[in-house]
Amino acid sequence: MPLPLSPAFAALNKAASERILILDGAMGTQIQALSLGEDDYTGHGSGHACRHHTDHPQQGNNDLLVLTQPEAVEEIHYRYAMAGADIVETNTFSATTIAQADYGLGEAVHDLNVEGARVVRRALDRATAQDGRPRFVAGAIGPTNRTASMSPDVNDPGYRAVTFEDLRVAYLQQARGLIQGGSDILLIETIFDTLNAKAAIFACIQAMEEHGQRLPLMISGTITDASGRTLSGQTPTAFWHSVRHANPWTIGLNCALGAAAMRPHLAELSQVADTLICAYPNAGLPNAFGQYDEGPHDTAPQVADFAREGLVNVVGGCCGTTPDHIRAIAEAVAPFAPRKVPAYA
Repeated sequence: MPLPLSPAFAALNKAASERILILDGAMGTQIQALSLGEDDYTGHGSGHACRHHTDHPQQGNNDLLVLTQPEAVEEIHYRYAMAGADIVETNTFSATTIAQADYGLGEAVHDLNVEGARVVRRALDRATAQDGRPRFVAGAIGPTNRTASMSPDVNDPGYRAVTFEDLRVAYLQQARGLIQGGSDILLIETIFDTLNAKAAIFACIQAMEEHGQRLPLMISGTITDASGRTLSGQTPTAFWHSVRHANPWTIGLNCALGAAAMRPHLAELSQVADTLICAYPNAGLPNAFGQYDEGPHDTAPQVADFAREGLVNVVGGCCGTTPDHIRAIAEAVAPFAPRKVPAYA
């Protein structure tokens, strides 16, 4: 018996039938601008001290900030909401036991995901209280720093640093926390290895079954270079057919490329996928200093081209984008109708 749809599902479907929806922009860019030090990350200098003990340095562990600097994270989410975002992602990209192992904070994963969703919800409630617009929390699920399809050792091609079951267990814990915290959507993003994504899909479906409702599932891959393939070697079409069984609410691409380089791959995906298309490119490619040079009025017209050509249903920004980018993108795509989902047998 199919699961009943969550209340947010109907609201999102209705909104997506009327206009192109807006996703938020980069989190890391905004956090870097805060110039936080080690004491800020741990909460021992200013903020909320983390109750989970670790001997590892924490500077750079952006996910931890939902526990130690929740007000700062909430303000970033709020700025994206007020810039026009309908969907705002949790700051949980690396909130799995696998990714948090580098920081010795595997025990904090449940709290990171629950509080990550709650922080976004508070920000969105503030924004909605001001303008009455409904907004939705997307629980962000990153790829982890390991790959199930390829060996990290060139001298041992059969070796794998992680198993499918390792990933499933880690993703299930994350998905449970995100749902408990109040996520309206589960977003599996920046997929470079589809086998990792399949483990995440398995886990998300299991978590939804436990919850008793089906949440919208967003799936977003990343094309890593000019070959037009993911790191594990799939074209956009192959990627779609590998995950189509999950009946995702959206399929799409994010990260790695700027909008101009993403466009042909997005067009390919739009031609084959019988669901909504989501695109959130970087603000161009990073320069020699690792910074992104495209301003809001450089990126927004390129994303507007996606809309003008009828390729997209949801758009936003990835690395290097800011609330100003999201505001410009929202204004640029507003005149255009959302892509019509093709019906395939």
